Amino acid sequence: MRNLLERLEQNVLVADGAMGTALYSNGLESCHEYNNISNPDSVEKIHKAYIEAGADIIQTNTYAAKKCQLKTYGYEDKFEEINIRAVEIARKAAGENTFVFGTIGAIRGLRECELSLETIVNETLDQVKVLLSTNKVDALLFETYYDQEEIRAVLTEARKLTDLPIITNISLLEAGITQNGEKVTDALSALVNLGADIVGLNCHLGPYHMIKSLKQVPLFAQSYLSAYPNASLLQLTQTINGNEYRFRKNSAYFEQSAKLLVEEGVRLIGGCCGTTPEHIRAIKKGIKDLKPVKRKIITPLPAEEELVRVANNKPTIIDKVKKQVTIIAELDPPKHLNVDKFIEGAKAIDKKNIEAITLADNSLASTRICNLAAATLLKEHISTPTLLHLTCRDHNLIGLQSRLMGFDLLGINNVLALTGDPSKLGDFPGATSVYDMTSLKLIPFIKQLNEGLGYNGASLKKTTNFTVAAAYNPNVRDLSKTKRLVEKKIKAGTDYFITQPVFEAEKIEQLAEFAADYPDTPFFVGIMPITSYNNAVFLHNEVPGIKLSEEFLAKLEEVKDDKELCQKIALEESKKLLDVALKHFKGIYLITPFFRYDLTLELIDYVEENKDKSFICSINLRDRESDIS
Repeated sequence: MRNLLERLEQNVLVADGAMGTALYSNGLESCHEYNNISNPDSVEKIHKAYIEAGADIIQTNTYAAKKCQLKTYGYEDKFEEINIRAVEIARKAAGENTFVFGTIGAIRGLRECELSLETIVNETLDQVKVLLSTNKVDALLFETYYDQEEIRAVLTEARKLTDLPIITNISLLEAGITQNGEKVTDALSALVNLGADIVGLNCHLGPYHMIKSLKQVPLFAQSYLSAYPNASLLQLTQTINGNEYRFRKNSAYFEQSAKLLVEEGVRLIGGCCGTTPEHIRAIKKGIKDLKPVKRKIITPLPAEEELVRVANNKPTIIDKVKKQVTIIAELDPPKHLNVDKFIEGAKAIDKKNIEAITLADNSLASTRICNLAAATLLKEHISTPTLLHLTCRDHNLIGLQSRLMGFDLLGINNVLALTGDPSKLGDFPGATSVYDMTSLKLIPFIKQLNEGLGYNGASLKKTTNFTVAAAYNPNVRDLSKTKRLVEKKIKAGTDYFITQPVFEAEKIEQLAEFAADYPDTPFFVGIMPITSYNNAVFLHNEVPGIKLSEEFLAKLEEVKDDKELCQKIALEESKKLLDVALKHFKGIYLITPFFRYDLTLELIDYVEENKDKSFICSINLRDRESDIS
């Protein structure tokens, strides 16, 4: 058999379609790659079906066969065997007349990946080395790469290991642009320059949008183009087993689409999710007698409206807290529909001329009025800006972007990015926690909106002006062990931190020493007045991230039956903590439970009276909240 690149010089070649779709339809669920060991005959049968349909190329069943991915199923110890068996099965099915691609899938996807780039590259290279060790693959196929940083890093290192052809297929969420807003032409050009022999697109898009994307891509002198479109968009279909999501049976559509792909310079055409041997047979029929095009007319995508960059001419919370004592006060939305006391409290705090009133997002997974609705309501009554919490627990990727766009539309520019407490802690323990992201990914996502780009890389046609806070819990034995997390949040784009409430003067001193290592990132220190002895016991023993001193608990226990005296002692304790905090910080986070905004007002006054002695003040009014960082 001639060399792959020599064949592509003169011919358009057809690759296979989806392996996962076929395995799923055969009832082989869970870890598809483990079927190389447990059901090799089924894998071989799928390969042969694609070859019989006309595929010139098949790919090994190794898309997610890295150690870190196999570990999910407990198969990491089978890493080498799974990859080697996959190559052997494919090679056996291919014979001498069909090319075999060793397939490597991306690790970073639409959901958050906690692995470092270095770890990702090492995991990928381990798989590449095993595939190459068989001496039975004709090329390496890297596919479904949404993240351009990942594919470029992987390609750079993989290129050093082999002279075999390398195919790099990236995935787009929006026609013509990558997830980070880069034009597809620029993304593919970068891969060509890094040594990819074939570059192209796969997954997520069907033929229509893939053709639309490739219209703007030139013919590269050093590399050929490839395309592996999805069968279609998923649709909800009624079956005997109930409603199921399925791809449309539209193989005939692929015959015409293949012709159009060839017109755009594509020389390698296969299929991704939802495609079957019937789709490959249609592609083969569509390209029959067609030769690769040597020239093409570039058709740029319609020009986007010029991005409207909105300048923020007003000093932000960060600007102010770096120069002067700055107060923010949190007021939780109610758990019921009687909002009178909520509005009353907001009006009273508004008169104090503080920097912002923060509104929690169903803190402790307890159901409250939507904080965006609450902020909208308050606009009618107060002039103080609002700072909205946003949790990843309650909102998927669609909801997060939609909500943030709503924030911007209403002029809400301050956001606290939270992972959010698990649903099992709250009112409805059986409710689903979404967690498409954690706060570590939500923070840069918000900053991407400030560049005018949505999560899919599409233009928002206008920039946002969000400042992003992150949560920090100082109530740990050794603050130095939180250093890595803090630095990751700062690297992600955190503008400032809001801490959990602190109840020990010693802990505030420790926090000051810790925060000194991050002079450009302000900390708003949490101070929370206690309402009763029972409240103190509850917070100390049941609320994550909150710890009270034994001395303070003892004082409250002595007067627990005297509500007024108990409250007085608790408030004096909060003031003592403020004294310590104001020596070191220009921001403090005071949390007043159960809508006791009168306590917040008194503490605001106390800060104002004593701020010249100190550093900072941030006050939070809420029932109680923690964050899973």
